Amino acid sequence: MITSDLSFVKDQLEKGEVVGIPTETVYGLAANIYDEQAIAKIFSTKGRPNTNPLIVHVKSMEQARTLVSYFPLKATLLAERFWPGPLTLILLKSDLISDAITAQQSTVAIRMPNHSAILHLLESLDFPLAAPSANPYNRISPTCAAHVEDYFPQISILEGGNCEAGVESTILSFDGDEVVLLRHGAISIEQIEEVVGRILDRTSSESLHLAPGRSKKHYSPLCELIISYEPLFMLSAVQQKKVAILWFKEVKIDSPKVAINHILSPSGNFKEAAANMYDALHQLEKSGVELIIVERLPNYNLGRTINDRFERAAAK
Repeated sequence: MITSDLSFVKDQLEKGEVVGIPTETVYGLAANIYDEQAIAKIFSTKGRPNTNPLIVHVKSMEQARTLVSYFPLKATLLAERFWPGPLTLILLKSDLISDAITAQQSTVAIRMPNHSAILHLLESLDFPLAAPSANPYNRISPTCAAHVEDYFPQISILEGGNCEAGVESTILSFDGDEVVLLRHGAISIEQIEEVVGRILDRTSSESLHLAPGRSKKHYSPLCELIISYEPLFMLSAVQQKKVAILWFKEVKIDSPKVAINHILSPSGNFKEAAANMYDALHQLEKSGVELIIVERLPNYNLGRTINDRFERAAAK
C-alpha cells in the first residue's frame, strides 16, 4: 500500500513493522534499528543473506555520533560536506548497534539521507532506521513507490516521488589516515577527492561483505543483460531474441534486430542518466525483451558508477 500519511508510517515502524521509504538514492526497506525482530524481517522480506550488513539512516550528525565509537577527522570533513546526502561512512560502531545490523562486524555503515519525506519521518522517531534498498536480493533497485509495491505489495510504502539521484550512495571506509572507496555511488571519486585528497579504490576487493551492495551479481533484471562499448557488435551473436538496446545519449545506428531503443540521457548528462537507469531497466523488463544490451558510458565521474551497476547486473 502506497501512502502519504507520515503518522501512519511512523506508527507502523513503532509497532516493529518493515516499511518502504523514499530517499534521494533509491527506495529503502526500513525498520527500527533497536528492534531485532524487525531487523530480521528486513532480511527475510528481501531474501538477503544475514552476512550482508545494512545501512543505518540518521537524522543528524549528533545522532550519528551516538552510534559510533570513533569519528575520524576526514569522516567529519566528508559528513560536513555531503550530509545530508548520498554518502555512507563505515565507522567503528558503539554498543548501541546490534551485530544483526552489521553482520557481526565491528563497524557500522551510516548516512544521513537527503529527502524531505524521510528526514521528516526520522525527526518524528525516537530511533534511527536500518534500510537496504527495497528490492528482492540481487534484483533491480526501486526508484519510485510503484517499483516497491510491485515487489512487496504486502508492506506500507511512504510516497516520496521519483528518487532524485536514482543510484545508491557512495560507501567509504577509513584505514588509518587513508580514505577507502568500497562502493561507487551517487557522489563521484572526483567530488570526494576535492575534500580529502587522493583516496584508495577497493571496490573490487574480495571482501564482499565489508559493505552493502558489493555482490558480484546485483541490480539484475530477469532477462539477460550485456554491457558493451559497441552494442551493435553484440547483435551478431543474437539469434531470434527480442532485444532492447539501452543507449547513453543517442541511438548511434538502428537495426531491424532491435525491438526497443531506449536512451538514458538525450543531453549526455551523467546525473540524468543515473536518475533514469533503474527505471529504464524496470520498463525494459516489463516490455518482455529477452536481452538488454547496454552501451557502456565514459568511465569517469558518475559514468564509472553507472558502469559498475550495469556490470553487476550483467554478471552470471
